Amino acid sequence: MYGTSGTFGGGARCYGPGVTALIRARIAIALAGVALFGGVVALVNYRVDFGLQLQVDGDRVVVASVADDSPAQAEGLAPGMVVTVLNDTALWTFPTYVYASPAPDGVVPEQPIGVDPAVASPIHLDAAQLTALVSRPRIYTIGAVWPADIPRISPDSSPYSLFVYGGSYQSDLERSVWAFIAGGLVLTVGSWWLLQGRAGRSLQPMAFPLAVAIAMPLLVQPLLATWAPAALTLVGLLVPASLGFLGLELAERVPPAPSGRFIRLAVLACSVSAMAIGAFRPWLPLASAGADALWMALSAAASLVPGIAAAAPAVGSPDPSSPSGRLLQSAELAVAGATPGVALLTGNGSTNLFFPLSVWLLAVFAAGRMTIRPLARLAVRAQLQRDLVVAATEAERARVAADIHDDALQELTLLVQRLDSAGDAEGAEMARTVSDRLRAICGDLRLPVLDDLGVGPALDWLVTRIERISGGEVRLERADGSRLPPQVELGIFRVAQEALANAVKHGRPPITVRYRATEEGASLSIDDSGTGIEPDAAANAEAQGRFGLLNMQQRAEAIGAILDVRRWPSGGTHVALEWRAR
Repeated sequence: MYGTSGTFGGGARCYGPGVTALIRARIAIALAGVALFGGVVALVNYRVDFGLQLQVDGDRVVVASVADDSPAQAEGLAPGMVVTVLNDTALWTFPTYVYASPAPDGVVPEQPIGVDPAVASPIHLDAAQLTALVSRPRIYTIGAVWPADIPRISPDSSPYSLFVYGGSYQSDLERSVWAFIAGGLVLTVGSWWLLQGRAGRSLQPMAFPLAVAIAMPLLVQPLLATWAPAALTLVGLLVPASLGFLGLELAERVPPAPSGRFIRLAVLACSVSAMAIGAFRPWLPLASAGADALWMALSAAASLVPGIAAAAPAVGSPDPSSPSGRLLQSAELAVAGATPGVALLTGNGSTNLFFPLSVWLLAVFAAGRMTIRPLARLAVRAQLQRDLVVAATEAERARVAADIHDDALQELTLLVQRLDSAGDAEGAEMARTVSDRLRAICGDLRLPVLDDLGVGPALDWLVTRIERISGGEVRLERADGSRLPPQVELGIFRVAQEALANAVKHGRPPITVRYRATEEGASLSIDDSGTGIEPDAAANAEAQGRFGLLNMQQRAEAIGAILDVRRWPSGGTHVALEWRAR
């Protein structure tokens, strides 16, 4: 037959493995279990359903019915035909020439001396013999003729309207055991390989759906080789379902949120359509080859489309500081989306060495060794260098803040007390103003509330301070249910600090800050009511010297988050940061 994420704040999407991804992984494993069980049953039963029903009609055997989309129908058998040979038993005799005995010198006469029998006639077998012959479950060879052709059969004509060698179908079932074993190896070794992160960090969370999607076209080969209608229907459901679950995993990696939702809908449409074709193909007004091609195309698209979409650079969130890391992740996601489609094209025999899947995997492995792995090392080195720079910067900020607090602020406090004691109210007020400014600078350099209470309270302090500076409304909406890792909290706060400074400088109130944190991840968005950022500002930040944007991009990358900076159609700049727990 067949060769949890959620939205928050202005479109920001908080990725997270969570319950949804875990459920998808478990369902993928369950689908693999069904395919493994069905393959074992098919190999143990070891029988090809030829789709043919025979019955005894007096002294002859006739074709009673032929199933749609079956080997019998494909070979041309039709109801009403008379069976003349079944497996190793001849049921009819046909007219043949009779020659005289050889001469004493061994020469055989060239001319026949007669015909025997004169007309085609059935071989007389009793009803019990015919019934036992028809009830045999396996068909290796069958010859059939139309009743109207029987009187016209002569020694010079073929005695068969049709002669079928059914053993080739049985051989397909025997060869499918190699595909079944290969599928089991892909499932077990592939899952382990992906879980270890050897195929890339971006593929590690989707280890089970990816391994199942690649192995499924091989695991179902014994079911296909049986030609049983129930087995073919099961295959028509299992393959697109497994590729669909992988497609949903890949769609979770597609930013921003509107595009991700569209891709998920496309995955569901392709997968469900392929499952409908696989389950109800006998009732569809499509030719067999056309239905197979459409089924395969839709099944492959269920993983290929989200794979390509996830591999494409995110619109509005460029990453100029790590092009090698971005290319590495894109290559991993694109390969993950394309490989199940290649597996669909793979045959089931031992002679083809599972071409083209084997060639594809070898090519991917070679490309990874020669290209992707060097890029991975470069990305890791660049990430390490950025982490060291950030750590050194934060350490220097903390040192300067501590020096100001322990030295200058202490002396200013003493100066204020002396001025108050001396009755110099004006001088004391000036000293207090300088002291307040230094405390604000210390807060910018290192905010104690961030270390002690987390991002939420730190954003409360920051929004209150920005509101005094901006002269307009700055509103904070927060739902921080859990603390994040310290470096993540610091990165989110610094992005918010830079984005609010830009909103005050280039935009105008009202400004809305939304922050949400759970065990699965965190999302931050800042929206102002100004004219909006230029469409190409984020992409050209480095070339135009927009160090604020570059700083936010580097902060986001340092914690493994996605940054989206864009202009709303109605005006105003939207900054969104999305981070998910690993």
